[in-house]
Amino acid sequence: MYKRIVLKLSGEALAGPRGFGIDADKVAEITGEVAGVHALGVEVAIVVGGGNFFRGVEEQAREMDRVSADNMGMLSTVINAIALQDALEKHGIQCRVMTAVLMNQIAEPYIRRRATRHLEKGRVVVFAAGTGNPFFSTDTAASLRAMEIKADVLLKATKVDGVYNADPVLVKDAVKYEEITYMDIVKQGLKVMDLTAVTLCKDNNMPMIIFNMNQPGNIRRVVLGEKVGSLVTA
Repeated sequence: MYKRIVLKLSGEALAGPRGFGIDADKVAEITGEVAGVHALGVEVAIVVGGGNFFRGVEEQAREMDRVSADNMGMLSTVINAIALQDALEKHGIQCRVMTAVLMNQIAEPYIRRRATRHLEKGRVVVFAAGTGNPFFSTDTAASLRAMEIKADVLLKATKVDGVYNADPVLVKDAVKYEEITYMDIVKQGLKVMDLTAVTLCKDNNMPMIIFNMNQPGNIRRVVLGEKVGSLVTA
């Protein structure tokens, strides 16, 4: 169904049940699913967050300067990206970490044409350090990278199985949307991703599928065109 995808992973997804740090078993499970999709011939790029180490806009950073806090968050994403790279290589997949913040000793600088070339050669590319700028979330980075590398779809892995009209954890009779537009997300104030990311996707006609990462095999199902999660379109 999709030839080139961008998978957005939160840092918390790598933490497993502990909620903090990196859970080796969870990382192995996620990269195993990515390896299965890669084996289908799909070009896979990953954008990873850093919330399992540091969240720049929450309690951890309450007394901090926002720019300093966001810089710490960006560095956290690099730790996660290297963990993903190591796990993917254990599956026999060539992987490149590309970072928006220069750190040549441990990762390649992000260059759009080079990233595209890696994908064409069958390598998985992990984008780290967000956009390289404070005040922009990794959701925005995922939207931006998806458009830059001309991905067919942006896949956002979450803890819930799609977009609801209310938080399904708190509201028992919350209604799930099989399909929804970016404009409806804005109008209803749904906390799917931040407004900058939503606007970027809407303005550039980038479809997004939001699905439950904790359900094994979901990435493969999405790529094969099965109706999983919620489809968001312009």
